[in-house]
Amino acid sequence: MSNKRPVAAALAGALCLVTTACADSSTDKRAATGGKASAAAAKSGYPVTLENCGVSEKFTEEPSRVVVMNGASVAEVSTLLSLGVGDRIVANQQSYGMSEVTGRAKAIKALPTGNVKLNDAYDVPREAMIGLRPDLVLSTTSYGFDEKNGFATRDQLKQVGAGTYVSPQGCDQDTSKMTIADSYTLLRDMGRIFDVSDRAEKLIAASEKNIADVSAKVQGDKQPEVMILFSNMAMGGNDFSSVVAKGIYNDILAKAGGSNAFASASRTSFADLSKEKVAATDVDALVVIGYNDPNPAAYAKKLLKEFPQWPAAKNNKYVALSDSMYLGPSNDLAVEKVAKMLHPDKF
Repeated sequence: MSNKRPVAAALAGALCLVTTACADSSTDKRAATGGKASAAAAKSGYPVTLENCGVSEKFTEEPSRVVVMNGASVAEVSTLLSLGVGDRIVANQQSYGMSEVTGRAKAIKALPTGNVKLNDAYDVPREAMIGLRPDLVLSTTSYGFDEKNGFATRDQLKQVGAGTYVSPQGCDQDTSKMTIADSYTLLRDMGRIFDVSDRAEKLIAASEKNIADVSAKVQGDKQPEVMILFSNMAMGGNDFSSVVAKGIYNDILAKAGGSNAFASASRTSFADLSKEKVAATDVDALVVIGYNDPNPAAYAKKLLKEFPQWPAAKNNKYVALSDSMYLGPSNDLAVEKVAKMLHPDKF
């Protein structure tokens, strides 16, 4: 592994903040994001008002000094880049180091960071945030605006003229109910804020069409049991603490003609499993997600060797992915790649 990769435990800590992987939550609140815009709704113009996590945010012009907080995500920065407004970013803390979209990782790396000294959560503390003079701050969850964590609150940012936005499902930091539709909500909301709704709707329509085409090809086939997990990541006390149980991953998997072998292993996004539990489960295929890991495929191959009894090992069935498996504008690529791995005869 590259020694440039941040320590897995620290990354896991950051990921816990946005996935409630390390805490139980049974709440089912959705981010209030101003409702769905119809495809016919052309550029709305200003002012634009969004109801976001109980806060009414009004935008009278296009933001030009955007800060994208880390939140163990690339959803927000990728969405802005896909909408062609990356040049409005004055400080970006998001990066996975890889992407299913050609050129995206390089484009993210080229963005300014604001030269900020980050806190223990690898994010922008209050004073540094105010010093960046933002007019819009994006946070994956409400954690990024919590004063207890040393961050500027939404009220404090409003006082210095900055709008704020918490991404879908981020209000209560429980992402276990997240679906691909939340990625579209994020695109629509950013489209409204930056007055590029036409572009947002085109991206959404293209994604929906790609997913529908793929799903139609695999419909009716047997759904293989899939294990989804993060490569070289520790989030709990057991050998396998980064196994996906709930969230957007399952929506992607279902549309790709698969089923999560560990969906019932936890009520939250992630399961913390023993090696024995993993060994006793029939796994037909692996989806390994790379989070700042330069070689998730190597981790997948290691697992297949470790569990030769799995059908996945006997058939060498795995795919390594990164940002397309998360909230963001590229879920259709994950659906397509997973479907081709699970049902190669259909393509």
